[in-house]
Amino acid sequence: MADKSKKYHLEIQTHRKNPYGLLRSSYRVNGKTRHDTLCRFNGLSLEQLRAMQAAIQGKTVIKEEFKITSSREYGASFVCVALMKAIGLHKAIYSRPSEEWLRASLAMIAGRLIYAGSKLSLSHCSRFSTLWDICGIEDVDVNIHCYAAMDRLLERQSAIQKALAKKHLRDGILVLYDITSCYMEGEYLDSELVRFGYNRDNKRGHEQIVISLLCAKDGCPIAVEVLAGNTKDETTVLDKINELQEKYGVEKVVFVGDRGMITQAKYEQLNHETVKVISALTHGAIKSLCKREVIQLSMFDEKNIIEVVDGSIRYCLCKNPDMAAKEGATRHALLKKTTVELDKIVVSTRKTKYSKEVRAGRVIDKYKMGKFIMLEGSGENLTYALDEAKIEHESCLDGCYVIYTDVTAEDMTAYEVVKNYKSLIKVEQAFRNMKMVHLEIRPIFHKTDERIKCHVFICMLAYYVMWHMKQRLKPLFEVNGKGAARKYTFDYVLETLKCIRKETIEFCNTNSSTITALSNEQDHILKLLEISI
Repeated sequence: MADKSKKYHLEIQTHRKNPYGLLRSSYRVNGKTRHDTLCRFNGLSLEQLRAMQAAIQGKTVIKEEFKITSSREYGASFVCVALMKAIGLHKAIYSRPSEEWLRASLAMIAGRLIYAGSKLSLSHCSRFSTLWDICGIEDVDVNIHCYAAMDRLLERQSAIQKALAKKHLRDGILVLYDITSCYMEGEYLDSELVRFGYNRDNKRGHEQIVISLLCAKDGCPIAVEVLAGNTKDETTVLDKINELQEKYGVEKVVFVGDRGMITQAKYEQLNHETVKVISALTHGAIKSLCKREVIQLSMFDEKNIIEVVDGSIRYCLCKNPDMAAKEGATRHALLKKTTVELDKIVVSTRKTKYSKEVRAGRVIDKYKMGKFIMLEGSGENLTYALDEAKIEHESCLDGCYVIYTDVTAEDMTAYEVVKNYKSLIKVEQAFRNMKMVHLEIRPIFHKTDERIKCHVFICMLAYYVMWHMKQRLKPLFEVNGKGAARKYTFDYVLETLKCIRKETIEFCNTNSSTITALSNEQDHILKLLEISI
């Protein structure tokens, strides 16, 4: 908005093929003339520009009213589409850029990052966004430009992921793998994917799908797959390793999986000449090692990584004091809740349908404290006691974790093993961004399995674009917490780019369009992204 305290003038530039006008204010700093540009006018003739210039100077009166008839978001859409082309994603999707379904796919990927929402709402966004115009699509039809394009994009998923793997993976590289669940709402009677299973979203009573994600060491997403909601973690490992070797051509790989994902049975089925693993043991497996006297609880240290070698397996013993305090407090709280309810049952004289033993068993199962509670007696003589020895033994395990690998010490130190396992947080960040923060994979509005798969694939491709944006914007994010006037986030950057708008101006019965002038902040962001508007 123009500052009424300043005087403005229209500067006409004629050194190019088509003249254009710059609405500016001038002032002097240290004897030098400086200019602030408010906006730029394109598409007007030289005579129209001169008439506007005269009007601003107060030399003439213009009968026609100067109007901005529309203002639509331009900057974020232009940047996302331009970045997809800069990183070669459009070629990975399909080699012929003129294909309408390809341009619609680019619009859906950018739209997922900028607006989220349903495909139907995205098809109606032309009123306030130039996204579809930038992708070269007019008169958007949701059935053609969204649903039909999704069907074509899904057909290309395998080839696209193969192209991404070729770009980001190489032989012998470390690969990150994890799975998550996504709860569904509504009825999916004919679905082979939507099933009840272990719900990581803590949404009881909801069916779900399971999503597996494969990432490069730096967290760049490579491949996504939608599985049935009752799929177990460990059942997906062998297929994913075969996919890496056979489909993506990565013969030798260091596979990093979450705790308990690579079971002993699965590990024995691997070709250890070409596949190395890094994973973590469950508490049960740690106790088993202690019983075999491979390790001792006294070996865990809060400051140092203690390495124990058992055959070809290296165990890296670590202890996190913060996690130890958290686990101890959780167990104490659950035991307290359990004993409070058990005390009520023990002293109760009320006749109920169920015996005291059954009611006590339900309480113990509810809080999962059965290994610490010893029930004694029966009927009216029912009592209980805490197994203090087991509680003490369990507390010794608080904060303890063991990371194991069959990578040799010559190829990877114990510190590197632990660091590489902790890299799985990058996959968790990808899931968090896809499910909640930016891309909002939920709610899923599609009802067929194929469309559900494609929707998740679009979210992964949008995260791929987001990942590349963050890599280029690292210098911007690194200033956070170092006395910077503003703390930059990805959301803030996106909203700043959205403020770059395309405006339609009506003047002298002629319509012309203009892009709002860039602020210093917008200009800096675009330079980091290596994109010019």
